[in-house]
Amino acid sequence: MRDHAAEIAATLGLEVRLVEYGSGSGIKTRMLLEHLKAPIAYVPVEISRSALMESVASLATQFPDVPMQPVCADFTQPLRLPVAARAPRRTIIYFPGSTIGNFESKEAMKILRQMRAEMGDGGGVLIGVDLKKDTAEIEAAYNDAAGVTRDFTLNMLVRLNREIGTDFDVDGFRHRARYNTLAGRIETSLVSAKRQEVHVGPETYVFREDEAMQVEYSCKYSLDDFALMAAKAGLSVQKVWMDADRRFSVQYLVRSTPVT
Repeated sequence: MRDHAAEIAATLGLEVRLVEYGSGSGIKTRMLLEHLKAPIAYVPVEISRSALMESVASLATQFPDVPMQPVCADFTQPLRLPVAARAPRRTIIYFPGSTIGNFESKEAMKILRQMRAEMGDGGGVLIGVDLKKDTAEIEAAYNDAAGVTRDFTLNMLVRLNREIGTDFDVDGFRHRARYNTLAGRIETSLVSAKRQEVHVGPETYVFREDEAMQVEYSCKYSLDDFALMAAKAGLSVQKVWMDADRRFSVQYLVRSTPVT
């Protein structure tokens, strides 16, 4: 994004309304807002109210001339977007990172169709897509030596214990990430290191030693794979930006054919 932000902003044009799905901390948003010309509004959509308001407060300080219209909602559900004070030339649905890969094809298609509806006539979708790579390279990224991905995965159990009162033995599970070449996705699991019981309210669940609990998919696409899925959602890939090693892409989509 950093290397291509100016060109991407030029492609989006003047006076756009930028609607970001799953805005989080807004780090990638800053790079784009720095280059957009006279944006009409920034509409971050984030399910965590605290993260949303913290991000908006920070961005409002950095971009005081950009109207902020935060929406606390689940972007996988139909949204009611606020009306901008001035009509934009186009609405851009912004979905950076590789989050689209966390959805299986049916769910990803649903999200793309929703984006198509919400951007309106003349609008567009700016989306990050992680590209297919060598199996060893992909698996190494999800089994990093520093243990960042492992800690992120195990933290799911920490949150379950804290937020809904389960009693997972966090040290009794290990992180496993394997690339399924046929499905084109990383499959992340938590594997029980021993036979153990976990209590969820009145229910008791028994995990056998080496029993795996699937926690996440991360789908990877070739450029043709993603273009085909976009086409089925009534969208056409207009432009693609990639890093020098062709590991990751940012793609700009517009409406193609009517979708029934």
